[in-house]
Amino acid sequence: MKRWFGLISCTLIFTLILAGCGGKSADEASGSGSNGKEVVAWAWNINVPVLEKAAEEYQKENPDFKLKVVDMGREDVYSKLTTGLQAGGKGLPDIVLVEDDRFQGYVNSFPKAFLNLSEKGFDEHADKFPEFKKQLLSKDGEMYGFPFDAGPTGVFYRTDFFEQAGVDPATIETWDDYIAAGKKIKEKVGVDLLGLDLNNDDGLFRMTLTQQGTFYFDDKGELNLTSKESQQAMELNKKLKDAGVVRNTVGWDASISALAEGKVASSPSGAWLYGSIEQQAPDLKGKWGVFLLPSFEKGGNRASNLGGSNYVVTANSKKADEAYKFMEYFSTTDSVQEAAMEGGLFPSLNTVYDSELFTQPDEYFSNQTIWKTFADEMQDIKPVNFTGNYSVANDEAVKAVSEVTNGKDIKKSLEAAEKRLENRIK
Repeated sequence: MKRWFGLISCTLIFTLILAGCGGKSADEASGSGSNGKEVVAWAWNINVPVLEKAAEEYQKENPDFKLKVVDMGREDVYSKLTTGLQAGGKGLPDIVLVEDDRFQGYVNSFPKAFLNLSEKGFDEHADKFPEFKKQLLSKDGEMYGFPFDAGPTGVFYRTDFFEQAGVDPATIETWDDYIAAGKKIKEKVGVDLLGLDLNNDDGLFRMTLTQQGTFYFDDKGELNLTSKESQQAMELNKKLKDAGVVRNTVGWDASISALAEGKVASSPSGAWLYGSIEQQAPDLKGKWGVFLLPSFEKGGNRASNLGGSNYVVTANSKKADEAYKFMEYFSTTDSVQEAAMEGGLFPSLNTVYDSELFTQPDEYFSNQTIWKTFADEMQDIKPVNFTGNYSVANDEAVKAVSEVTNGKDIKKSLEAAEKRLENRIK
């Protein structure tokens, strides 16, 4: 993941210039809304229209409520959020979108910067969300974030390629089964099993660590890159590469293009991949399906998570009550979460899983009830500990994946990665 601090110095300079020239206040320049009439939120991409639509519905029962959503790039949000937190909350909005992997870093580094939702009564909604989300958003037993979308995982696959190769996805129970299927598909159809950016990304490594109920760090926050789970996840990357069934897809665009152009037969990913495939390859309607991640051994866990986000209310917000009430509505209302699904976001709210959206067949995905597949998986996803050192740990894990897939010994590579990480976080 990218770092938090890339634009901090520029932001501080900009703030000083404004102050020196007698221009807008820092709050006004950031769109924080602390001096205005509106509740202000920072978000990006598809999250912006989802928030705006929810506010329109909320206003029907709360006509005095007004929401201003400031649409900015994800890294801009993190840069400005970090700068504001370091300045004691100055210039921050009332509501901020924060991804799963960043959340613990912020809450641990700035424990008094966000509204304690448990104190506001949000715990009454606790049974509406999966355990892995609740643990992620809690500190000392109290919640500080509103759960939003999640990334339950599965293998998206081309039904026509699998049929041509004589591979029945129902017979794929383990990762070894998946690799064997890939060899058959490569031989019979002439396409690779999957695309991976093995020199710049560790998505499969992270996914399969979470599948085993662990991460770069264990549940106590101790370094975990040399664990048996890490070695097993890394070995999978090597097995896939050595089997000759991986296409080198450098970057997101190349990954999606490989799927849309029929250069690969499958992709282990989060549920959010649904929207990208459908948008980029509308002509492949009826030629896609989904099955659960293979396990490392027969009968093993096949649930994992990749991606997801949440909302926080800043503790110094002068409209904390209004922000809390709106976000409570936003995060616990089925219709709001259904609207989010239209943009490809998978909701954490479990009350929505009984809606028609989750039970009806999807024509694009061969009339499968794929959303039910993902919803049923949510309760089996194991909580993991990102800690506040996720970003630097990710750097070292990516290096290790690259080393291993280029021939370096797994154990030695992971030991070296853990040593580098230990030195960086001392």
